[in-house]
Amino acid sequence: MKYFYFILVILLVGCSNEDRSITNHDVVQDTNSVVKDNSYISETDFIYDTVVTIQIYDNKDMDILNEAFELCHKYENKFSRTIPNSEISRINSAKGEPIVVSDDTIELLKLGIYYSKLSDGVFDITIAPVSILWNFTENKDIPLNIETALNNVDFNSILIKGNTVTLTNHDAMIDLGGIAKGFIADKIKEFLKSKGVTNAIINLGGNILLIGNKPDGSDFNIGIQKPFSPVGTVITTCSINDSSLVTSGVYERYFEVDGKIYHHIIDPSTGYPVETDLYGVTIVSKSSAAGDALSTICLAKGLDESLKFLERVANEQGVIQAIFITDNMDIVYFP
Repeated sequence: MKYFYFILVILLVGCSNEDRSITNHDVVQDTNSVVKDNSYISETDFIYDTVVTIQIYDNKDMDILNEAFELCHKYENKFSRTIPNSEISRINSAKGEPIVVSDDTIELLKLGIYYSKLSDGVFDITIAPVSILWNFTENKDIPLNIETALNNVDFNSILIKGNTVTLTNHDAMIDLGGIAKGFIADKIKEFLKSKGVTNAIINLGGNILLIGNKPDGSDFNIGIQKPFSPVGTVITTCSINDSSLVTSGVYERYFEVDGKIYHHIIDPSTGYPVETDLYGVTIVSKSSAAGDALSTICLAKGLDESLKFLERVANEQGVIQAIFITDNMDIVYFP
């Protein structure tokens, strides 16, 4: 049997310093569904404010899929800023009191701090005081009090000692939405491989992470959405295997005021959407968490600075390829 899979990445993934609501309608059709046929098993659910689909091609054990989704829910209940009893919510509501959290949360926080430092604050996991002011789906108004909220954005206010987390700024708030989905995808891949899975697709709202290649041995073909075009319009494609693809873009959640677009990727230095010469950045890398963070960082830096940045960090970050879509709709590849 000949297999061909075309995954259309049409929505923003890993692309802001905020907890995002994301779906990917061309990859999954509904939530809480299970699909099973002769070539693969697949399950879909709504987790971490996004549609999650896992397809396994070389193993028909539904228990493995069920365990994978149990893991997804476990991580959501730790990392989500919007779930009241999550570990992140407990840190945010503690007003500077120390909070003991799990090893998983400590690992993700340290990773978020690492990318915040690597980007010189362009990526900042304490962006929540500002990002919660913006509403890109309902009111569509430019928020007030941005300057006040900016005083509480600084990843250096996160103090970690062992498994205890303290916010030295009592009004600071953590939001892991710009990296958590990639982190969870990496953990799910690790779990599936431990169960002997060698061919699978993990899709967290468009964060695509592949295990191996297609069952016929060829690469997966992934299409990337053309910015500001009808859903399903592909601007370019790439063929990859056993790696991650994450796209950040300005074209999915935004509103327009007096001819100016306000999108959901917030600049921690201004509190307003970043303004660069890029519409979108796709990172192909070994780690989905790395792709999540790096795609946001590069989009915020703009084309020239991003190319210099990737020249410096690509090898250590496991970056395989970067695809930039400029505000002229030009496509620039790295390397």
